[in-house]
Amino acid sequence: MSDNTIRGNWPLYEVFVRGKRGLNHVHVGSLHAADDEMALRHARDVYTRRNEGVSIWVMRSDLILATSPSEKDPFFAPSGDKVYRHPTFYDIPDNVPHM
Repeated sequence: MSDNTIRGNWPLYEVFVRGKRGLNHVHVGSLHAADDEMALRHARDVYTRRNEGVSIWVMRSDLILATSPSEKDPFFAPSGDKVYRHPTFYDIPDNVPHM
């Protein structure tokens, strides 16, 4: 069996990296790997070669659930009638960061 045939059966992983100055992990790309540990090692080698990150997340693509753009209105519309979800009723102290 060739190397390409084996790789064709490897699951796809999504890679998220948190930068040195960043607060959030950001999606940086995808890769195929035989298992979770290999995905993490390959993500480090491919996406942080120049010391860009301080933390890496890898997640199998087939385990991610997401909405589609066509679901935007029906999926998010119900939150509009829940006024308590909007921050207009709260006083946020000046010393609370990142708000």
